[in-house]
Amino acid sequence: MDPIGRLISHFTKFPGVGNKSARRMVFYLLKQDAALLRELGASIASLKDDLHTCSECGNISEGDPCPICRDALRDRRTLCVVENIDDLVSFEQAGIYSGLYHVLGGRVSPFDDEDLSPESVAFLLKHIRELEVEEVIIATNPRMEGDLTYYALLDVLKGAGGSEPLKVTRLAFGLPVGGSIEFADRMTLHTALESRTAVPD
Repeated sequence: MDPIGRLISHFTKFPGVGNKSARRMVFYLLKQDAALLRELGASIASLKDDLHTCSECGNISEGDPCPICRDALRDRRTLCVVENIDDLVSFEQAGIYSGLYHVLGGRVSPFDDEDLSPESVAFLLKHIRELEVEEVIIATNPRMEGDLTYYALLDVLKGAGGSEPLKVTRLAFGLPVGGSIEFADRMTLHTALESRTAVPD
């Protein structure tokens, strides 16, 4: 395969990138300076070396713990559980939440043969115990997989608060059903968070 075809093939493996988009990206790169391409290549090559998974929340950052977990001004009594890092980034960019996060790094999806691993569950419970969390906000996406993940988390969180009852809440349905937190605008996320509902004991 020629260099252009090879690069197009690589780009089509990116989420949401089809053949036409990949071609446009390749021909855009061909018009750029060699120095920019070398810098881009070096940045891609160093991704795995420069970024690490936060040992406290599962976020990705240059340092461990990540800047969010290190921030003494964050509300450490509230933990927002998200499916993936994209969702965490959406909340942070919206600037509507001041607590801490926990990234599941997965979801429950029978069609994709996905489930919450025992390691993921243990990691979450450890995080809750160490922080002495008072409220867990379940911020799964408003689609079938998000609902299944939500119910799986409810089972996991039973008794997780120890002697003190743990308050469990869920994002309100301001988010469109079948949508994604990743693509929600600031106002929608704000409404869903502020109107979150408590889960009955």
